[in-house]
Amino acid sequence: MPALVNYSGDDEFYSGGSFYTNPVDLGRFYNPPCKRARISAPFLFGSAKFEQDKRPSIDVLPDECLFEIFRRIPGGKERSSCAGVSKRWLMLLSSISRAETYDGKSTATIKEMAVPAFDDVQMVNEEIESDGHLTRSLEGKKATDLRLAAIAVGTNGRGGLGKLLIRGSNPFRGVTNFGLAAVARGCPSLRVLSLCDVPLVGDEGLLELAKECHLLEKLDICNCPSISNKGLISIAENCPNLTSLTIESCPKIGNEGLQAVGKFCPNLQSISIKDCPLIGDSGLSSLVSSTSSVLSKVKLQGLKITDFSLVVIGHYGKSVANLVLHGLQHVSERGFWVMGNAQGLQKLVSLTITSCQGMTDVSLEAVAKGCTSLKHICLRKCCFVSDNGLINFAKAVGSLESLQLEECNRISQLGVLSAISSCGERFKALSLVKCTGIRDVAQGTSAFSPCNSLRSLSIRNCPGFGNTTLAMVGKLCPQLQNVDLSGLCGITDSGLLPLLESCEAGLVKVNLGGCLGLTDEVVVALVTLHGSTIECLNLDGCRRITDSSLAAIAKSCLFLSDLDVSKCGITDFGIAVLSSAEQLNLQVLSLSGCSQVSSKSYSCLKKLGRTLVGLNLQNCSSISGKIFGLLVENLWCCDVLF
Repeated sequence: MPALVNYSGDDEFYSGGSFYTNPVDLGRFYNPPCKRARISAPFLFGSAKFEQDKRPSIDVLPDECLFEIFRRIPGGKERSSCAGVSKRWLMLLSSISRAETYDGKSTATIKEMAVPAFDDVQMVNEEIESDGHLTRSLEGKKATDLRLAAIAVGTNGRGGLGKLLIRGSNPFRGVTNFGLAAVARGCPSLRVLSLCDVPLVGDEGLLELAKECHLLEKLDICNCPSISNKGLISIAENCPNLTSLTIESCPKIGNEGLQAVGKFCPNLQSISIKDCPLIGDSGLSSLVSSTSSVLSKVKLQGLKITDFSLVVIGHYGKSVANLVLHGLQHVSERGFWVMGNAQGLQKLVSLTITSCQGMTDVSLEAVAKGCTSLKHICLRKCCFVSDNGLINFAKAVGSLESLQLEECNRISQLGVLSAISSCGERFKALSLVKCTGIRDVAQGTSAFSPCNSLRSLSIRNCPGFGNTTLAMVGKLCPQLQNVDLSGLCGITDSGLLPLLESCEAGLVKVNLGGCLGLTDEVVVALVTLHGSTIECLNLDGCRRITDSSLAAIAKSCLFLSDLDVSKCGITDFGIAVLSSAEQLNLQVLSLSGCSQVSSKSYSCLKKLGRTLVGLNLQNCSSISGKIFGLLVENLWCCDVLF
């Protein structure tokens, strides 16, 4: 009782004087009045009862007052805590820019507020470091304005957001200009922004971004139909540090936007433009000529540009090292010819041309003569390039290291062999994909010089490429290390054996997937000749390969780490032999579609699993679900696919 009498605090109901002893006064002690309300709130009277407004007292204040309170909150942690109170508080906090925050000491004691955090604020606590900046990625249903607002508030006190990627948008409450504006106000340190499939973001969002994020270096805009020249011009005028720009499927962006980028972004190094119908010669030529000293990467696809643009690239592209031209239907042979002869692409290292009818034999030779530093060239679906053009190109180019031809159906056996023998001492890699013009023709190799520099040979899905051509290529390329012959149904053991015997350096990676004519004989020869060097072997779909090949592999391969025998004639006996090889140190083993491998191989697979990090058992119908479960349970260091 003395403790109660002497109590003093916020809830004290009596202060000073003697304590009342009569019953009336004691009634006051046993039935104390309610605590005084800090702010008077109205009482709502009903017919039978009344209730008091139970909202938090600070929430009674209008947005203007809350804004003044929030902008005085000292740190990012406190702001995140406040943002977790309600959606209203989050939206108010996300509307405060860095310039509007109060620099003085805050008089509000926010740290004492016990508030629950909701999912959108918890998400921003998952931090991913990228070059010293925070990275956030939103995809699909998670891409909403609410999450962007949470990111803007939550990353402010954690070093600032440096990279933001948005892929898709929530169909019911997707990303709009409001969400992008919240990021702009809360993340002035943003350097990389990628927007893909966000139809509700338009010029207003980019205007806010340009107003606040002056450090922006990379901007990717893909399938954003509401963004026009106005937004791009604003970015160009306010973000002079822009070094990379990608524009894809944006029907409202045209020449004016590119002209502004060329004028106000002197540091632009990479430009990629795809399927933008309003972009033409004037915009592209202005951009290239204005940034000629630094622009190093150019990718143009599906544009209505003409020869004039290629002439400008050939003349002003003095720093261009990587050039990709795809589907330019309005560019003729003359455009490519002038581009090569303009002598401006002296630093061009990599050139990729796809589905351009203007790329012919004449223009290809001009490119070889004008681009003296060219090391890598890829021609896809260039239907007017023939043997003559390829041979003249190989003779003219001086520093070529890799050549890739895909669906160039006028190239024959003669062109391939001539290119191999003429591309020079730096030539290291040749790739032929779906070139249907190649046919087996018996001819001597004395007219061709061997290429001792070629290390990688990839011939895939060329139906006319047979034993004769393969044997000739093997004689011309004695230093091969990587061979990919996948999909060559016409080759057999007699064609592959001469190539294996010609390889003096020792094969390291061999892909024979889909070569249905090969048997155990060639696999035994392969591992006998190259077992001490081979690291990766793919026999996927070689149905005539049996346990005999696995026995040879187990005996001869010392460094094999990746083996694929999917859909081969492998049985439990072959797996047992493979598991008994003490020197074998497999890391990846694929047995997909091997129906003769059964549950009896469990102990052998478990033994192999001591070194495996990947085991593919998909479509192995003879292995029970129970065995699959045991393998997953016991091979805890290995990813098991079933």
